[in-house]
Amino acid sequence: MDKKNLTLGILFIVAAFATLVVGQRMSPPPPPPAAPVVAPADQPGADDAPNAPVTTLGPGPAPVNPAFAALSETRADVENTSLENEYVTVRLTDFGGAIQDVAFKKYSARQNDPEPFVFNQRHAAPLLAIADVKGLGQETRFKRISATDREVVYQAIFEDTLEVTRRYSLAAPDDANAEPYRIRHETRLRNIGQNTVSLPRLALELGTTSLVSANDTGLYLNVAAYDGDNKPEIIDRGEFEPGFLSRFGIGDATPRNIIDLPRPLVWAAVKNQFFASIYTPDEPGQSVAVRRVELPPLPGSTRTDIGLTAAARFDLNAIPPGGEIVHSGRLYVGPKEYSRLSRSEEFKHSEDKVMQFDRYFFNRIFLSGIVAPILNKLMVAIHSLVGNWGVAIVLMTLVLKFISLPFTLAASKSAKRMAKLSEPMKAIREKYKDNPRKQQEATMALFKEHKVNPAGGCIPILITIPLFVGFFSMLQGTAELRFQSFLWAHDLSAPDTVWRIPGLGFPLNIMPLLMGATMIIQMRLTPTPSTMEGPQATMMKIMPVIFTLFCYNFAAALALYSTVNGLFTIVQQVLVNKYSKDDPVGISPASIATRSGKALKNVTPKKK
Repeated sequence: MDKKNLTLGILFIVAAFATLVVGQRMSPPPPPPAAPVVAPADQPGADDAPNAPVTTLGPGPAPVNPAFAALSETRADVENTSLENEYVTVRLTDFGGAIQDVAFKKYSARQNDPEPFVFNQRHAAPLLAIADVKGLGQETRFKRISATDREVVYQAIFEDTLEVTRRYSLAAPDDANAEPYRIRHETRLRNIGQNTVSLPRLALELGTTSLVSANDTGLYLNVAAYDGDNKPEIIDRGEFEPGFLSRFGIGDATPRNIIDLPRPLVWAAVKNQFFASIYTPDEPGQSVAVRRVELPPLPGSTRTDIGLTAAARFDLNAIPPGGEIVHSGRLYVGPKEYSRLSRSEEFKHSEDKVMQFDRYFFNRIFLSGIVAPILNKLMVAIHSLVGNWGVAIVLMTLVLKFISLPFTLAASKSAKRMAKLSEPMKAIREKYKDNPRKQQEATMALFKEHKVNPAGGCIPILITIPLFVGFFSMLQGTAELRFQSFLWAHDLSAPDTVWRIPGLGFPLNIMPLLMGATMIIQMRLTPTPSTMEGPQATMMKIMPVIFTLFCYNFAAALALYSTVNGLFTIVQQVLVNKYSKDDPVGISPASIATRSGKALKNVTPKKK
């Protein structure tokens, strides 16, 4: 590998990692919102009353602030009803006949605090509230007509024309195969008037997601829509802002108020780093509308919390007098646990894609869509045996190292033999310094004679990078690691900050420093040709520093994985250097100019 290729390769890796962290996809301008549809005479149900007039329920008024969806205020006269099991408390509200919020009993809001994390606690609308139709949304008070410990039913009459019944239920506790975080939902629209009723569409709110902590940058806060065939379409907060080129007068500099994704909708999700609401309708929808929500800063932060809210839209047929339409689906509100969402018997529409292991091109070229799920399952399986997530990561790392041991041993021995050829290679370069072709031929003959594979040292890198990238991808939404401590790290899903420099606030993170130290020691133990010099040698020396700075504020779990991997590699290299046979490298002058047993004539023209 020459200096130029090495430098380009390293720059590519650094640029690709940067893309992984801050890359945002550019998306086209949203299509205009669909206009209200009045039911034509040939729609289903029209034949029953061909001459009956049609009542069209149109959309509600335009928002006061079109740039952001308004926050919903808690009403003093609200009546809440709860559904509950071992994992969640689902609190419903009679305003909108919808789910006000969901508390997760297994996940606390703050570390060392018994209060549970509450999804949709600060929101633009209750979960599954009806949107886009004034008089049926969260401003309308529904009557609770029945309630048990497993099911709640609300009902409202709209203008003596439409009876709306909304039903919510949790699975029975004795159903071992049921998903405890999933809520069954049904909305029944019955025409009790004399006219055919036309609703342009039924839009259901999917909830509001926001930052989970003062350290959260919002990298994993987005809305996803899945059509059943392709990768989920992702909308990030940054896509509402004008494009980069707009700063130079190219393109529209106006922020986007709403982003509409018109596509067959198998499921849609609103999520942050660790939690998500995923709505899977029984019949596919037509689009998802996404808006931003401006929330107060989180405790310990002065940064405005910009969240996202979304609504799934479903086209409806006209309802003749006495007729009805039933919309139903299942709403998952819970942690992003891949082991849970990948259960095919419960989640039959690839809801596990909400984890987005292979979202970016960088993830895809290193097969994160395959590697990350394997690593997650391995880590969860080991944790079930040892009961500690930090220990599980350590053991998982060792298992992976043992699996790759034959390849890395072969590469280490090849690197050692390569280092012993330093002087002969230097002699070849000196002899053929004016004839690159002859220099290359003599070098390859030298490698062949001593059974050295010049690409052998790349094998450990080719194995390590996909594992590292896959582990990084897995950490994007592994709720299991949240608030899990190990050694001095109080939270494996966050940096292991033990101290901050007074006045500057710069954090002291121990684990990334240990990771960098192991990389430096590995470099010193690994035999390298003495001919490596100049920019190539300099780049190799500063790579541990660059990598440490790059990973400095990443999750402690990632640094723990890399540190253990580095320590194991150090021990392995020490043993290889100590116990591997020293192959004598007796290089005669004739062998330097030999290729396949034939002498190579030096045809370098003499200098005049």
